[in-house]
Amino acid sequence: MTQPETSVHIVDTPDTGTQSVDRALMLLQRIGASGEQGASLAGLVVETGLNKATVRRLALALIRAGMAEQDAASRYHLGEQLQVLGAQAARRSGLMAAAGESVMRLAQITGDAALLSVRRGASSLCLMREEGSYPLRSHALVAGQTHPLGVGAGSLAMLAALPDDEADTILRAIAPVLADRYPTLTPDRMRDLIARTRAEGVALNPGLVIEGSWGLGIALHHPDGRLAGALSVATVEARMRPDRLPDLIRHLRAEAAQIETRLTQKDKLT
Repeated sequence: MTQPETSVHIVDTPDTGTQSVDRALMLLQRIGASGEQGASLAGLVVETGLNKATVRRLALALIRAGMAEQDAASRYHLGEQLQVLGAQAARRSGLMAAAGESVMRLAQITGDAALLSVRRGASSLCLMREEGSYPLRSHALVAGQTHPLGVGAGSLAMLAALPDDEADTILRAIAPVLADRYPTLTPDRMRDLIARTRAEGVALNPGLVIEGSWGLGIALHHPDGRLAGALSVATVEARMRPDRLPDLIRHLRAEAAQIETRLTQKDKLT
């Protein structure tokens, strides 16, 4: 299983060609794990164990390749080129092709943001985000961004869909990240959220990642039962009223069923 988003320290010795690639990829993972707030140079130095000059040199190389960007506050973010590569990889796997139409329709029907995510080891990666027509929007997750598995509605739906032993392994692995960045998501609370998701068949994120930003998610499966990803809706708290939730869940389940049908059809053709 892919290692989770935890800090990895390595001895800062002179680069070989392969070592430079390994370090650049590690840096890219840490930038992605920083989320919407971005990563600071000092933070990347601490998390990677590399010296400041090495981190800056690798970050500049990533920026030149379009893999990273630096904002006005000198914080690093994932670059647009990664979104392009992610979309290309998703099309190859068939999930984007199977889900694209449903993601767009879900956004049109609900007026809220619809998202498609996949599991990447102990992380959740957002592949696609389609905005709805409602003017107030939740920006807790954008295409190309990662969260620890279980953080956010779609991510939680995927974690809850895993067998108990695998889910427990992931919870132990991401515990340091949760304690550092999401202190309200304690191990006990995560297990409660998993149990509730399994009982209800959908995951609800009541503003646990960003206050006021709510989401609903449902896991997607391949015909053989393997986890394929998750479909979710993200909106502001006022749009997740109790009287509106049943309709949102109905639309979410309907589109998830359509995606799984397309995945089945694709398997029959291959």
